[in-house]
Amino acid sequence: MSNDTDRVKGAAFSRARAERIVIVGSGQAAVELAASLRQRRFAGSVILVGDEPDLPYQRPPLSKDFHPASRAVMPLRAESFYAANSIELRLGVVAQRIDRDACVVVLADGTPLPYDHLVLATGARNRVPAIPGLNLGTSLELRTLVHARNLATRLVELRHVTIVGGGFIGLELACLLRGRDIEVDVIEAGDRLMGRMLSPVMSDYFRQFHTKAGLRLRFRNTVRSVGRDPAREVVTLADGPTINTDAIVMAVGVLPNNALARAAGLKVDNGIVVDAQLRTDDPTISAIGDCAAYPNPFSGGLVRLESVQNAIDQARCVAARLTGSPAPYRSLPWFWSNQGSARLQIAGLAGDGDRPVLRGDPKSGEFSVFLYRGERLIAVESVNKPSDHMFARRILSAGLSVPRSMATDIGVDLRGLAGAAAVAESTPIS
Repeated sequence: MSNDTDRVKGAAFSRARAERIVIVGSGQAAVELAASLRQRRFAGSVILVGDEPDLPYQRPPLSKDFHPASRAVMPLRAESFYAANSIELRLGVVAQRIDRDACVVVLADGTPLPYDHLVLATGARNRVPAIPGLNLGTSLELRTLVHARNLATRLVELRHVTIVGGGFIGLELACLLRGRDIEVDVIEAGDRLMGRMLSPVMSDYFRQFHTKAGLRLRFRNTVRSVGRDPAREVVTLADGPTINTDAIVMAVGVLPNNALARAAGLKVDNGIVVDAQLRTDDPTISAIGDCAAYPNPFSGGLVRLESVQNAIDQARCVAARLTGSPAPYRSLPWFWSNQGSARLQIAGLAGDGDRPVLRGDPKSGEFSVFLYRGERLIAVESVNKPSDHMFARRILSAGLSVPRSMATDIGVDLRGLAGAAAVAESTPIS
């Protein structure tokens, strides 16, 4: 579609509110958007299209504290909510293509869904590396309810599991398995755990924490191939050793589901590229959640985030725009991970070069790492210190900083600092 046509469509859309909003996706971002539209008194049609057949559900508990053997699941909203709010659900249906000229989403069965505004909340899928001998039919992963149910059916037979990937999901699952006395080897290509998200200081804490819990951690290693003896999988590592295991779990990150957008000619770059108001280069299409790459004011570049907070806040931002209250998306990123008795919380986005300041004693199991870029506080990582985490969210969201000497001094009451900008170095985020 030409830029001129896009401008005409955008102008037309700006003169009249959308009467029919189609949301592709059935995860946290999609459901929050539908609910927020109704909360903001949007009176038009809201149609939610999801390729999973189950009622939209909470994903974090699948790896954080959901016991797979129970097969329990927590819905994002009760089924009655959708009917009561006139939100049309089309579940177990794949959106096959977008006809941007006609403003229509075509479903896999050929059904056309016209839209005034389309929101892509297509999420992400697990990355599966090409490993010789890996049987995708018997290997495990954990992202969807189907994955959790598959794991549940196999728990009784598992004595040893090999997890490929030392990130959040892999380690959360490892803790659940160790809680059932299942032996676990974790294969991590990098030299530390959760290296993409955590400072070396915090990574080292979790290395010690998981080693004490009985995890066997194998760093700087990958899987060369997978074979099978009469009863078990045989994993051959790149450096030579083999591991006999009952199951292999792939947990090496995710890929954004941007194929639908790419095929429609929308810009993609590690996600569906959107502007500060979460609009794609087609003004009648937005993207939110795990699939969206957006300009983040806290990082200074395009970022794609995988978090419940991001999904919820982006959904509310788009709902506000579609109901007449546009504003740029500027929410501070924050994350959490439950790993056994350690609750990890992160506020902000840190980089490899940011300098850590330790607050508290890691041996106590309750401490934080304050990360600085120059003299400015950029992010805070906390273990079992929710008060530090909430403080960090308030300070960083306000564009404030905290002197290093105060951050490291556990005698300083951070709650007082949060309300006292005079003792913080205030430089608003541009």
